[in-house]
Amino acid sequence: MAKNKCPECEECLPAWLAAFGDLMSLLLCFFVLLLSMSSMDAKKVSEAIGSLSGAMSVLEGGTKTEISKKRIQESTPIESQDETSETVNRVQQAVGEANEMMEKGHGPAITLDDAQEGFVIKLPASLLFQPDSATIENQDALLFLKRVALIIDELPKSMNVSVQGHTDNQPPSTRSPFKDNWDLSSARAISVLHELLLDGVSPKILSAAGFAEYKPIATNATASGREKNRRVELHFFGAKDDNKERVEKNILQKEASK
Repeated sequence: MAKNKCPECEECLPAWLAAFGDLMSLLLCFFVLLLSMSSMDAKKVSEAIGSLSGAMSVLEGGTKTEISKKRIQESTPIESQDETSETVNRVQQAVGEANEMMEKGHGPAITLDDAQEGFVIKLPASLLFQPDSATIENQDALLFLKRVALIIDELPKSMNVSVQGHTDNQPPSTRSPFKDNWDLSSARAISVLHELLLDGVSPKILSAAGFAEYKPIATNATASGREKNRRVELHFFGAKDDNKERVEKNILQKEASK
């Protein structure tokens, strides 16, 4: 009598796979417990998701995220900086075109330099005035000042302009109407300021000062160095915050009262 063949047994689940499944289940339970014990702010989550989507250019049409006042205040200086950079580019273009129109090789050219709180336009005195004079006679220089006035008109309202006159260490000649370099540098600064006023610049943002020969940018030992020192500078800078000035004033008063 023939023996019946034993049926094949079904393959069982490997032992390691069962242990791995148990481990994944325990980890899932662990994270669910962590999530249930944590507190989530739906508004902050929605704002974060919206900001991330906007940064990745996948923000859906009509979707808006609430931006706090603090973020608006922090973004304001960035916009101002962009406006200032655009203004500097326009001034740089105007300086380059003015130097091309004026005769080169007959002295220093107009320059544009960075400053701590803005930028500075340096106008050589030889392009503006005759020796020992504070009257602007160069028509190209007058046209350049008119162009600067148009740019000033488009600056942020917080921007101020300080016109500063400088001379070399040589005193005015005996034929000059100015008794010393203080009078000459101040008169030249005021002359440029008056020209900006005639071109429509608001007097509220303008100021003038003369520094005589005491702020040179080159040596006074050579003729070329002295010519560089004879200049008028236009300093563009942001106005200080009134609240900050009050705080500083209060601090000084407290220190003085001690």
